[in-house]
Amino acid sequence: MFGKLKNMAIKKLVQSQMKNVPVEQQQMIIEMLEKKPELFEKIAKEMQAELKTNGNNQMAAAMKVLPKYQQEILAVMSPEMKEKLAKMQMGGGGAAGKFNPNGSIRR
Repeated sequence: MFGKLKNMAIKKLVQSQMKNVPVEQQQMIIEMLEKKPELFEKIAKEMQAELKTNGNNQMAAAMKVLPKYQQEILAVMSPEMKEKLAKMQMGGGGAAGKFNPNGSIRR
């Protein structure tokens, strides 16, 4: 019973904290949180400790903590998530591959 309640609370929290993030990305994060919540609890605790030591700079805390867990986060991701992430990193897949090797634009 509490599992469903906890999942609902996590979804609401993610949605409220990531209002400007596309829904698809929010869903990826929620799915990963549901698959391995203990990993993300550990990351959150480490980031909180880092925030206290570096003066509440969230970006600096994330840049220090997240690389340590990169492999574990990738392991939690489904193949579909990895594919979506790759497309997001390439500008949605539409922008990638539009340049020729010499730098000119393909038409």
